[in-house]
Amino acid sequence: MIYPKTFESKIGFDEIRTLLKERCLSTLGKEMVDAIQPSGESDVINEWLTQVREFRRLQEEADDFPMHYFFDVRQAVARLRLEGTHLDEGELFDLRRSLDTINQIVNYLNRSDDDNDGEERTYPYPALHRLTEDVMTFPQLVQRIDTILDKFGKIKDSASPQLADIRMELSRTEGSISRTLNGILRAAQSEGLVEKDVTPAIRDGRLVIPVSQGLKRKIRGIVHDESASGKTVFIEPAEVVEANNRIRELEADERREIIRILTEFAKLVRPHVKPILESYKFLATIDLIHAKAELARLIKGIEPAVNAYPHIDWIQAAHPLLRLSLEKQGKSVVPLDIMLTRDKRILIISGPNAGGKSVCLKTAGLTQYMLQCGLSVAIGERSRTGVFKNIFIDIGDEQSIENDLSTYSSHLMNMKQMMRYADDSTLLLIDEFGTGTEPQIGGAIAEAVLAQFCAKQAYGVITTHYQNLKHFAESHDGVVNGAMLYDRQQMRPLFQLSIGNPGSSFAIEIARKIGLPEDVIKAASEIVGSDYIQSDKYLQDIVRDKRYWENKRQTIHQREKNLEQTIARYENEVKELEQSRKDILRKAKEQAEEVLKESNKMIERTIKEIRESQAEKEETKKIREQLEAFKAGVKEIDTAANDEMIARKMRQIQERRARKEKRKREKEKENEKLKTNNQQSANATPSPVAVAPLKQGDTVRIKGLSSVGKIESLDGKMATVIFGDMRTKMRAERLEHAEAPKKEEPRAYVSVGRQTRETMDEHKLNFKQDIDVRGMRGDEALTAVTYFIDDAILVGVKRVRILHGTGTGILRQLIRQYLATRPDVESYRDEHVQFGGAGITVVELA
Repeated sequence: MIYPKTFESKIGFDEIRTLLKERCLSTLGKEMVDAIQPSGESDVINEWLTQVREFRRLQEEADDFPMHYFFDVRQAVARLRLEGTHLDEGELFDLRRSLDTINQIVNYLNRSDDDNDGEERTYPYPALHRLTEDVMTFPQLVQRIDTILDKFGKIKDSASPQLADIRMELSRTEGSISRTLNGILRAAQSEGLVEKDVTPAIRDGRLVIPVSQGLKRKIRGIVHDESASGKTVFIEPAEVVEANNRIRELEADERREIIRILTEFAKLVRPHVKPILESYKFLATIDLIHAKAELARLIKGIEPAVNAYPHIDWIQAAHPLLRLSLEKQGKSVVPLDIMLTRDKRILIISGPNAGGKSVCLKTAGLTQYMLQCGLSVAIGERSRTGVFKNIFIDIGDEQSIENDLSTYSSHLMNMKQMMRYADDSTLLLIDEFGTGTEPQIGGAIAEAVLAQFCAKQAYGVITTHYQNLKHFAESHDGVVNGAMLYDRQQMRPLFQLSIGNPGSSFAIEIARKIGLPEDVIKAASEIVGSDYIQSDKYLQDIVRDKRYWENKRQTIHQREKNLEQTIARYENEVKELEQSRKDILRKAKEQAEEVLKESNKMIERTIKEIRESQAEKEETKKIREQLEAFKAGVKEIDTAANDEMIARKMRQIQERRARKEKRKREKEKENEKLKTNNQQSANATPSPVAVAPLKQGDTVRIKGLSSVGKIESLDGKMATVIFGDMRTKMRAERLEHAEAPKKEEPRAYVSVGRQTRETMDEHKLNFKQDIDVRGMRGDEALTAVTYFIDDAILVGVKRVRILHGTGTGILRQLIRQYLATRPDVESYRDEHVQFGGAGITVVELA
């Protein structure tokens, strides 16, 4: 129950309706706005709010939602119930576009995230999807309309064979008339009967020639009209009269055929009139939800979860209309923290005039009413809300001359209705409780009425200046005082609500600020008594001290929160460092084992060569012992001893990327310098005398090794030798003649190549094309992405995905800045909205 009938205008909800209507796309949505009524069921309210929340998310995630044609053709469709009626071309065109919009919206909201066999389908916007469950669409009617109308909404020539024939004959006849008329006009111009620049005109749908009044008898025909000045007459030559008559007949035939086509189509629509009208209700609902979402964006509102019981625990609540008004003036609204719970059901607000008491009351009323109408509300994210079955308000001057009611009488009538219907699910909003009559008796009646509200366990926000009501709040359970704060130093209201203590009216201070004579203020103070003045001063001091300590408490609470966040961040960093240390150790051991395997192979080959050279067994045994000692050294790595080295290496990771390019350039310079020095050294060193002369094509081997090759060319003391598939240049003194290679040796090289390919294939099979860097710091994420891209290029993958999440967007920006510097990255983009959208970057590799 909402009381009184003027409730919406008193709290300003009529202005909210106006804002909603301005954001509707059609009369469909505007009618829905007019029909908005509050609900007392939390399930219904939560469903409304979920629809708005999903639509706002849809607007952010998708740019292809069909919101193009919201036409209201319900009256025209309803008219089709009568036999023989039809839609005109414009109505049919609007019907086609709106039906197509309904069809597209239904199909869009019916998209599912998966299509698992036998499993329940899930939808990205479930609440909006539920709106489509009983909505019928008519794609066949849309297709039929497309055979009748063109893209501009005009009847096609191909709508029927008869219409095509009529229009073809009409075109031929008009062409014939035009040629005949032009011939007559040229002849008249040559005879001087008509001006040279005159062209045929149309009067009453017939082609005519403009002729001067004095020469009209020179041309045989029918006069259809004359100019305003009377100097020019419009003559239809006798030669084209019959042809013009034929055009009139053809135009009538064309119109009859068009009506026949539209009437035949109306017969197809007539059985579906009722479901079509129901589908327009769905279109109106979507229009209303769209308007709600736009209003939420305007007032910076949210869609909170609504509990099934009465409850108000609002943080940073703002009056939406006041916020919009102040923003236009470049000001900001002061948000309020309002709480009504089972233990503190009634809030008594006191404080100075123009201090914000009425605004606080209206904020509570409008916010709760908007919430129960399914609209977003301007409160903080951590707020908690409930639902009330009844909302009553008593605010303003309701005196009525017709009903012989004074201001106080009207207040008493409101109190009577409130006491009759108030219960434990009622929200009372009473401004200036008890005013309008003699203060002593008015305060007493107000206190008695307040006792009745407490007995009924009603909830309420009540503003007052009466001291007895402030004392009542202190002595009764379920009632709590609240004060609108006032800056006594600067003599200005702060518009902040403080719950827990009553507020002072600051009457003496305000009177002094306005400029009342000091002797008047002194006399008033003596009349009221020093005890009252002193108690009011103490009350002001209490409010001031409470505000001071409340600010201190909030500061300490914020610092504790920041400290907890810092501790949590450090703990996470310690865990990450420990994990990184373990990973580095594991990788180091793996690399050591790989080195060990390679070393083992090299030593085995060396042993084989020693055996082939008939070396002593003792030397072979010694080499094996050295190998085993190396193995044991790798296995006995002391983790603790290497912690410092690992920590240093982790610190260097951040610096490595910055120094990478610089080291590369320095290395290139050193290689060039070394190459130059080696070349000079090689040229300066005299070549030793060869044991045997070498020539091009000889089979040779390097002294001390068993691998054989063939000399490709000789250049002074240098020889170019081919070993297998490798070409190398070395001094000729290091070579000696050798026998031709055995057949088994190429197989060994092939085996090594096969092992390399198998290793690469295994690495490619184990490579994952997605990497998740959510929760990482920027430098960690960049390091992980660097290795990931390198591995992808190594195994030949052309497309990879980086999951970084949305959040504040900083991690996404850092990763994309890095990708832009990689020459092997061809492009990158957001993933499709159905698979993650802006939270995932898809990378195309060159």
